[in-house]
Parts: sequence; structure tokens; C-alpha cells
Amino acid sequence: MVVLSIKKRHTIRKSDIAKLFTDLEDEIGDAAALFRSEKVEMVETTSAFTLYLIDRKPLLMEYGGRVFPTLRGAIERPFPERHIVVDMGAVAFMVKGADVMRPGIVAVSDDIVPGSPVVIIEERHKKPLSIGIALYDSPTIRGMEKGKVVQNIHYVSDEIWNLEL
Repeated sequence: MVVLSIKKRHTIRKSDIAKLFTDLEDEIGDAAALFRSEKVEMVETTSAFTLYLIDRKPLLMEYGGRVFPTLRGAIERPFPERHIVVDMGAVAFMVKGADVMRPGIVAVSDDIVPGSPVVIIEERHKKPLSIGIALYDSPTIRGMEKGKVVQNIHYVSDEIWNLEL
């Protein structure tokens, strides 16, 4: 596991905040309003992630040119978009960073597109377990019987989850 370290941390300008929230709105729609704040800090890291601190908490991330809530963001400010629900048998694997396989999926929201970030949720308590990148769209996932469906990029107990700021 690569150790995540911070290269830079600074407050971003209002024009950059506006662009950040426009990009977030492209991903999760009107739910982006849950993350609005006057003061947003950018944290550049040694990994592929750029983190954004909302109220001094790492609630947003940028990965692969897309802005999406971190796992902490999905837990603290729940939103209904881009969800995949997995059965309880998949939980132990998900919290260790495993990718999502089709047999473990219970439900898929209608707004998933290939290459987009998604929140992986466990079925019993409806709590987010990880953030991943969808490999297929919703109808294709529902039609599949086996195979990898989501690449896991951020999960409980990983370096972003454990980051101390």
C-alpha cells in the first residue's frame, strides 16, 4: 500500500470553488448543494487523488478528472445518486479494497455510466463501504451474471480514510 502524504494545502479562490461545485453537480446533480461551503481547501497529495476540505474535513476528491464525494463525504452527507448495493457476503472483501463482482450486487441505481464514480453500499444498514469507478452502465450491470463491475479506488481503512489533517 502506498503511503499517502500531503504535498500542498491551500484555500482555493471563489472562482475555483464555483468550478469545483459545477464539476460535482455534473456527477451527483442537485445533491452537490449538500457540500457547498464558502471556504474550501485543496490538498494535493502524492497519490492520484486531490482532496478538497469542506469545513476542514476531506469530503470531496478529484480522481481521473472527476470530482466526487470521498467515503467520509458519502457518510456525513448522504446523497441518492450513483449507488450500488452489495450483499453482506461482499462486505468483508470491500473493506479490504476488493473490486465489486456481479454476484455480490443486490441493487443498482439507474444513473450509472461507465467510467463514473459510484458509492458502494452494504444492504443491511445502508452504509457506504467504498467509492469505485463503474466499468459498465446500469442496464448492462443488471444483465450480467458474473464478472468485475466496479474498480474499487477508496475504501474504509485505506490511506484517504485514515488521513489526519
